[in-house]
Amino acid sequence: MALSKKPVTGMKDIMPEEMQIRDYVISVIKETYGKFGFTSIETPCVEHIENLSNKQGGENEKLIFKILKRGEKLNLETAQCENDLVDGGLRYDLTVPLVRYYSNHANELPSPFKALQMGNVWRADRPQRGRYRQFMQCDIDILGEPSNLAEIELILATTTTIGKLGFKNFQIRINDRKILKAMAAYSGFAEESYDSVFITLDKMDKIGLEGVEAELFESGFAKESIDKYLSLFKGMEDAENGLTYLANTLGDYMEEEVRVGLQEIMDSVTATKNADFELVFDPTLVRGMSYYTGTIFEIAMPEFGGSCGGGGRYDKMVGKFTGNDVPACGFSIGFERIILLLMESGFKVPSQPAKVAYLLEKGLPSEELCKVIAQAQADRQNGNQVLVVRMNKNKKFQKEQLMKDGYNDFKEFYKNPLK
Repeated sequence: MALSKKPVTGMKDIMPEEMQIRDYVISVIKETYGKFGFTSIETPCVEHIENLSNKQGGENEKLIFKILKRGEKLNLETAQCENDLVDGGLRYDLTVPLVRYYSNHANELPSPFKALQMGNVWRADRPQRGRYRQFMQCDIDILGEPSNLAEIELILATTTTIGKLGFKNFQIRINDRKILKAMAAYSGFAEESYDSVFITLDKMDKIGLEGVEAELFESGFAKESIDKYLSLFKGMEDAENGLTYLANTLGDYMEEEVRVGLQEIMDSVTATKNADFELVFDPTLVRGMSYYTGTIFEIAMPEFGGSCGGGGRYDKMVGKFTGNDVPACGFSIGFERIILLLMESGFKVPSQPAKVAYLLEKGLPSEELCKVIAQAQADRQNGNQVLVVRMNKNKKFQKEQLMKDGYNDFKEFYKNPLK
């Protein structure tokens, strides 16, 4: 059987042009987040299967690449179910590994702990534009900060970074899971059906208010509850301040501190931002992860037509590992989608060093070769990027290929200097 030269479905080889942009974006991210006090960490790509399958990862738990037990632990003959065969899996996000990491090292870490983590994650998803089965995630998280200072810092750090990459006129959509639950309770939905209601609500931007209404009816919910629920969204369309309208309408169903906290986040970010974006309250924002407990937010970019990152507060997750809850909040940039947009826009990495190609004819004498390499070394010391290669027979084609990689200065060296 011939070996396959194509990558596995949903995964891709990264060409030098894209890699240069990726490296640049990573450097901007690390530099900017560093200025906000975030510290880089790293966790393994493989996690315990019980950590990944603890019913907090939403739909992602159905997309885990699972790893078979090894050696004597793998017994196919006695296996009764999948759990008898599997003990690990490739991480589907960076939050679960971070919480395990924090739970294991909390006594060695400062409080609050501001973590920056970048790395590949894997999901057995259906590949499409901007979505792969292996992709880079870029997360910042603050653990140990109970106040909304965490949300303010996370949003400002993320938007500052995106602004530095040249993006403008994007939106940060913000909501709170407590508001979602208050709206559902006010409308008369049973608590055990909240998740089903929210899954339908999350489709609002695709199917509209009428589509949400139809799908809730199809799910068997009472017309009275559906009408009351949808009236909240219709009422906000005419309200000057949607958050205030909701607080007044929901009354005791919504705690005043939730409204005050969310308004403070919005006011603080809007007053101190240094990137060109709009922060908007969006009561239809759900976010799929079950571990979110409070504020949730998402990046919406018109160029992509969808989400380019998001996050929120997950105050109950550390307690799953330690028995003691720790306040936690995080924001993840959609790294791959950012790269896609930059590539499609023809983005060029700024402030690149001059790229010089030394073309050496085959058979160049040793003493001449040493002189050329010494000259290249001096050129590099002066800040240039120097490529030393043998000259091909088709020199014209070779130069054309090098020019595609950004080489515009060529120096040619022959064994016969008179050429």
